[in-house]
Order: sequence, then C-alpha cells, then structure tokens
Amino acid sequence: MSLVPYLVKKYLRFDKSQPFITVSAILAFLGVSIGLMVLIIAMAIMNGTSKEFKEKISTMSYPITILPAVSGVKVDKYVLHALKSKFPAFLYSPYINSQVIVKEGKKMEGAMLFGVDFKSEAAINKILKKVLSDTSVTDKYEIIAGSGIAASYAFEPGEKATLIFTESQPGGFSLIPIMKRFTYKGEFKSGMQAYDNAYLYTSLTALSKVLKINDGSFDGIHVSSDNPIEDIKEIRKFIPPSYAAIGWWQQNGNLFSAMEMEKRALFIVLMLIILVASLNIISSLLMTVMNRRREIALLLSLGATKKEIKNAFFTLGSVIGGAGILFGTFLGLAGIYILGRFDIVTLPADVYGTSKLPLDLTGGDFLSIVIGAVIIVLLSSFYPAKKATDIDVLSTLRNE
Repeated sequence: MSLVPYLVKKYLRFDKSQPFITVSAILAFLGVSIGLMVLIIAMAIMNGTSKEFKEKISTMSYPITILPAVSGVKVDKYVLHALKSKFPAFLYSPYINSQVIVKEGKKMEGAMLFGVDFKSEAAINKILKKVLSDTSVTDKYEIIAGSGIAASYAFEPGEKATLIFTESQPGGFSLIPIMKRFTYKGEFKSGMQAYDNAYLYTSLTALSKVLKINDGSFDGIHVSSDNPIEDIKEIRKFIPPSYAAIGWWQQNGNLFSAMEMEKRALFIVLMLIILVASLNIISSLLMTVMNRRREIALLLSLGATKKEIKNAFFTLGSVIGGAGILFGTFLGLAGIYILGRFDIVTLPADVYGTSKLPLDLTGGDFLSIVIGAVIIVLLSSFYPAKKATDIDVLSTLRNE
C-alpha cells in the first residue's frame, strides 16, 4: 500500500543523472498554470464586457416595449390602465417619439426625440433619473439631450434649440415641416455613444401638442419587471393581437449572439493552451518510464503489481498537473483582483462605455475551466501510466 506514494515522492525528486526530465516536469507545471491563469482572466474580461454592454443597452432599450402591431395604430390609455390593473408590480412609462433635425445656425444633425412622463420614466431609466435629480424639467417645451449632442452644439442650460420635425403642416400652397424651439435644460450620459449622439427627451405633453396627438395616445409603452424574459410571455397573452411586446434581448439579439459565440471560441482556443502544456506531462512521464525501465522491471519481479506501477505514474502525472491547476487558479484569481482593484489597464470610455476594465467571473465559467483542465491532465497522465506496465520484465532484466 505504501509503494505508490513512495514511487511518486522518489520520481518527483530532482535527478542529477537525467535533469531534463525534471525540467520537462517543471515546464508542464508552468504551462498548465499559465494557461489556466490566462483562461480565467480572459473569461472574466469577456463576461465583464458582455455584462457592461447588456447593462448599458438594456438601460436605454428598456426590458419590455409594447408597440402597435399594425401601422398607423396608437397605444391608448385604456391599454395602459388594463396593464396596470393586471400587472401592478410592473413599472410603466408611455412615450411618443419622432425623428427630428437639431438646427443651430448652419449646423444641422438628425436625432430621435422622445416624449415621456418624466416621473414614470425616471422610475425605469436610471440614466435619466440621475439627470432629473439635479435638473428641474416641466411640461413646457424643454429638452434633455444626450452628451454627444450637447457637446456638438455647445448647449448651455437655458439656451434655445430649434427642432425640425419630419411631420409637415400646411403653409400657403405647400407643406412645410413643423419647427419648434425648445429650451435646453441638461444632458444625460449613458456611456453608449450611439445613444448619447442621437437621443433627446422632452415631456409627453409638450411633444403631443407639437405633433397634434390626442391626449392618451402613445407610440408605445416601456415596461420594467424583475424577470422580463418570463413576464413578456404573460403580457403577450394579455394584450390584444393588434399590439406586440418586444424584449430588449430581441432588439439586440445579433450583438449578444456574436458576443456569446466569441466567448465560446475564446474558451476553446485558450483551453488548447492547457492541452499543449499537458503534452509536457506526457513527455516527462514517458522519459521517466524509459529511464526507470530496469527499476520498474525489478519491482514487478519482486511482487509489485502492474496496477501499482500504473497508479504510481498516473498519480505522478496528476500531481504535476494538479499542482499546475491549483497554482494557475491562484494566479488567475489574483490577476482578477489586481486588475479590478488597480487601474493597470484603462479603456477609452467613449468607445467601451467605461474607462475601467470590466471583470466578472461567473461560477459556471470557473467550474467549466477547472473541470476542463482536470480532464485534460487526467487524460495526459493515463497513456504514460499504461505504457509503464507494458515492460517485458525478463527481456529488460536480461538485457539492461
């Protein structure tokens, strides 16, 4: 019973006559450690980036949006009241929207103007809530602009901004676009350039007057719930067929599918690093077997079983690889801690939405990494261990 641990300790010692065997084992240990460290940090960065984008996009895209399924139809206030009665735990923010052109002097740029009830909108939009906590906005013709638009026009609070709407009104013998001057009250910064450069917010009442929309008619309703993926199914069953409910994950499905595929591809590629490193375990064990042929044959002739020899070399490979896994896990978690605590790597905030490197290692990913590494190490140890039992005892003792 003591033969296996004795052989493992013996073969782990530095052999002066065959130093390359020990060097190969050390390289296998370091290869597994570094591969695992890189994989853990890479997965944390991928998860953190994906989570950051989801938070940014879901904040401005809203968990669930109820829209007319037929062109030209509006969502009326009765639908809103029915939803509030049926699902009182959800938060609702009706809105109307219109494409506009922001004009200042000779400069003109397109934007999307949303008319919302600021109190209801602030309850489901934390970006707008932050602005409204410092800025007072009324139902008059006032706007809150994205930081990109505000910077592009150099707006100052209280300054007038001319908005040209795509809707037209009669003017003499022709139709002219609706134009209205709004007072700039403040800016929001979502961290997503696409939103900051294109979104404007005003009151629901003000935009309804400009577009001559009846009170109680909306272009859609934004809905917030704790579990939108499941709640949207109940909403679809409740609303009439003339309306549709869309989740934020459906509006940005291609982006998240691409990110998930990229994550899986990166996991496979980096796992190959551990696989390549495990080849050193195979070579190290095979060299040990070839170098200890006489010793193994002598042990077998003295009564040691092939199972004991096999277990000894299998355990030897598992110890080398297992130590690499433990050390690599420590390095990976330490790397995540250091990168998260200190600003070693900074990102351009206008591109990534944050200047800090996003890190988020999920328990599922961590277990997948460790289990994958353990399987590779065990498989790498199996072949040399089996090879050690194929020695011809009589031939080896006679010739060597």
